[in-house]
Amino acid sequence: MPAEATPGARAARPSPGPAASRAQGAQGGPSASPPASPLTERQEARRRRILHASAQLASRGGFDAVQMREVAESSQVALGTLYRYFPSKVHLLVATMQDQLERMHGTLRKKPPAGDSAAERVAETLMRAFRALQREPHLADAMVRALTFADRSVSPEVDQVSRQTTAIILDAMGLEGDPTPEQLSAVRVIEHTWHSALITWLSGRASIAQVRIDIETVCRLIDLTTQPDLGPRA
Repeated sequence: MPAEATPGARAARPSPGPAASRAQGAQGGPSASPPASPLTERQEARRRRILHASAQLASRGGFDAVQMREVAESSQVALGTLYRYFPSKVHLLVATMQDQLERMHGTLRKKPPAGDSAAERVAETLMRAFRALQREPHLADAMVRALTFADRSVSPEVDQVSRQTTAIILDAMGLEGDPTPEQLSAVRVIEHTWHSALITWLSGRASIAQVRIDIETVCRLIDLTTQPDLGPRA
């Protein structure tokens, strides 16, 4: 396979932090994708230009504004090269969402949440992430639509989004060790609720206040998973 054919959302990324490693381990197993060859510096720079162009076009006009030919022109790559990195607009926009979440994660790490409990910290973190997306509604809508349209061919890219969201939640929880199966289950439910809340807000069916209530409510699951085992009930 030509060197240009190996990049894309499956390409090797920088070494993850502890929470990201735990998130990847939690979602690994026999179905996990094998590691891809690392990108060269030139390939990584090209990939970043593509993702930046995708985000810029989506920010201006949403899902329909992201046309592969325009992305190629804006990022200064050949159209054929763009398709070797990302086989479709859906692949590209889901990868863009993963990239945006990764950037958001870095910002959140610089100013960790200040809640007293893990539930409060996760709720604050997710609301901060939500407000960041709120500032770019066209971009948020484009990425969520792509995630909704994604079929099995986009599974590796969707998995990257899920792992990044899980890593953000685990970091906010501030665990000293690996999460328990019960905690991972709670994280998955929280992740689903957060994505659902984003969809309902984008469609105009939920206010920011309603989103906050839903997020704070579902995050209470975390405290339930950390309660001491009191033994079997009578």
